[in-house]
Amino acid sequence: MATILTAVVLALIGLILGGGGIWLASLGGSWYYVITGLAFLLAGWLLYRRKSIALWLYAAIVIGTLCWAVWEIGFDWWELGPRGGVIVLLALWLLTPWARRGLTGPDGRAPLILAVLASLAVAGYSMTADPKDIAGQLSADKVTPTADLGGNVPAGEWHFYGRTQYGQRYSPLDQITTDNVANLQPAWTYRTGDIKGPDDIGETTYQVTPLKIGDALYICTPHNFAIAIDAATGKEKWRYDPKIKLDKDRQHQTCRGVSYYADAKIAAGQPCAARVYLPTSDARLIALDAANGEICPSFAEGGTLNLLTGMPYPKSGYYYSTSAPLISGGKIIVGGAVNDNYSTEEPSGVIRAFDVDSGALLWNWDSGNPDQTTPLPAGQTYTNNSPNMWSTPSADEKLGLLYVPLGNQTPDQLGMGRSANVEKFSSSITALDLNTGKVRWVRQTVHHDLWDMDVPAQPTLVDITTAGGVVPALVGPTKQGDLYVLDRRSGEPIVPVKEVPAPGGAIEGDHTSPTQPESDLSFNPKPLTGADMWGITMFDQLACRIELQGLRYEGRYTPPSVQGSLIYPGNFGTFNWGGVAVDPVRQVMFGMPTYLAFKSQLIPRDQVPPPDEGRGSEQGLNRNEGAPYAVVMGPFLSPLGIPCQAPPWGYVAGVDLRTGKIAYKHRNGTVYDMTPLPLPFKVGVPGIGGPMVTAGGVAFLGAAVDDYLRAYDLTSGRQLWKARLPAGGQSTPMTYTVADGRQFVVIVAGGHGSVGTKPGDYVMAYTLPK
Repeated sequence: MATILTAVVLALIGLILGGGGIWLASLGGSWYYVITGLAFLLAGWLLYRRKSIALWLYAAIVIGTLCWAVWEIGFDWWELGPRGGVIVLLALWLLTPWARRGLTGPDGRAPLILAVLASLAVAGYSMTADPKDIAGQLSADKVTPTADLGGNVPAGEWHFYGRTQYGQRYSPLDQITTDNVANLQPAWTYRTGDIKGPDDIGETTYQVTPLKIGDALYICTPHNFAIAIDAATGKEKWRYDPKIKLDKDRQHQTCRGVSYYADAKIAAGQPCAARVYLPTSDARLIALDAANGEICPSFAEGGTLNLLTGMPYPKSGYYYSTSAPLISGGKIIVGGAVNDNYSTEEPSGVIRAFDVDSGALLWNWDSGNPDQTTPLPAGQTYTNNSPNMWSTPSADEKLGLLYVPLGNQTPDQLGMGRSANVEKFSSSITALDLNTGKVRWVRQTVHHDLWDMDVPAQPTLVDITTAGGVVPALVGPTKQGDLYVLDRRSGEPIVPVKEVPAPGGAIEGDHTSPTQPESDLSFNPKPLTGADMWGITMFDQLACRIELQGLRYEGRYTPPSVQGSLIYPGNFGTFNWGGVAVDPVRQVMFGMPTYLAFKSQLIPRDQVPPPDEGRGSEQGLNRNEGAPYAVVMGPFLSPLGIPCQAPPWGYVAGVDLRTGKIAYKHRNGTVYDMTPLPLPFKVGVPGIGGPMVTAGGVAFLGAAVDDYLRAYDLTSGRQLWKARLPAGGQSTPMTYTVADGRQFVVIVAGGHGSVGTKPGDYVMAYTLPK
């Protein structure tokens, strides 16, 4: 009976592989599945007839699959396993007495045993190799021991989102080193009480990087509570509730940071001598007394700025600040998030500079009307749908320049009717005069962006030693994986940037740019092929191959289409808002490149289904009301809900900024929290968040979709320590010292709604034993 059942199983597998293989081959894909499917059918028939030659044929299937798999992808265990796992398991079953009972003819055990042993040998070898790893070392030389860190922030404090106005995410503290970081232990845990609720939108996330000034940490929460915590003990000092209301039209419910300012004109200890500025998801900016959390009434109107002032289409939930404003030169510079792909009637992406003391509007820069930077007269409105800055800028007060990472005009995937100004500034790094808002230079990273490849991260400022001397530079990470290393005075490349041909063939009425910029320093992945498709088994891998062949895909910048296009890198980004961390002394960079392909399909307006109640997500159907097409977007997943492309999906990487070369690139993170069973397999998983580096030679990073905070050797990228977090750590860590001299590392663990990590409300602090 077991023999007959086995024969039936082989025949069913043959039908699935053969039928799917014919479909795949008809689309231009691999013929392996057709051939193997026929072999399975024949082996099933022979087994049903109780012919021992079935084992000889199955041995040929094992060896043929092994040779094909190694030819196609080499010795990568994570890619070999799905191709051969089911086949080898069935081979082992066929060697049992139950499966072989009643077989006649020449004994086929020996060839099948040899085939299995060959497969196990290849599997064993492939487990010791990682063909996708780049091993190397960054220089440990202190190139500029007195490097410019971007202001007079005390070594033991963290005053800005990126620690200083330069956005380096670098701390000069060196108590925690590569030698002792493994001894880090929990110091305290604080819980905010602000947890994602059943009525919250999907992308309710906790992404804040705390500020540390004096003896206090200042944070915000997803629902925009502002809280001060004792930096040494984690005890709450005060909290402020802005009483925001939930809104189903709000695409993001988060807060990445608050801003801090000490007013030199007010004596220390007096009310509002030091302030915390809180951006809210209902488009307010609130000034609070850093000492007690009370509103500072002298700022704006009773302590609050209404950021919808001057906005076209000031609809609730369509505009708000998710990122910390930057305070520089006596100004607080505010950008905002605009809901992607809801409507053609959206608020402006204007960037505004307000007097940090009074809240008076000093200048406004609207990328849709870039020449009018004087304050907008009452009764007028900014340009709707203009490219926005949803992330955080950086600034160089000595040069008098503000560096703005810009998004694109919504709808993201439709470029018809964009103005010349939108075409110029969309998806660019733009330098503005800090005092007037006038444009000083612009460096576009994507021409005529149809892929939502907005510049997502704060530009990082660092002085770089070149053959021509020390150059004040800017490092700009992008979603498409390019790192722009520019002279921040002029925007001219330090690492070369070239124009490369790009795919054409946009929908009727639209166009594509014939070329796109590409930096010589890039984490842009190779184009995907059928060989890159993945699955838990060969069956879902086959399904991914079929879907790939049915999508339009011509490499990076394949235009969106009604057919459905593959977008890789996807709009999740190779880099996202977490950006990179730079050691300005060693002139090296640490980052977390992520690789996830997305699908993008345009839906003609007359085929768009009626609206439903919930739509607070960038995935799924984006309605684009008022445009001729909606768009359906989402990651490229298998029928089992895992990425169709083979891992790794996430790395840690180190770059020498003086040479513009990648020194190392290692898989980062495990599938521990991605699978029903807590498996610690180091596949290299996606992440969203940012790194931090220290003078102790240690890089800290949470971000990955397994719930850990990790420490790495900045020189080699080798993991040195990890701590299990009680929730997703999709935020950027920071570090500081307290009065007794101890160095702390702090990360917020609250989860991320879009990537599905565990929600929470934790602030976690670690330090070395006393």
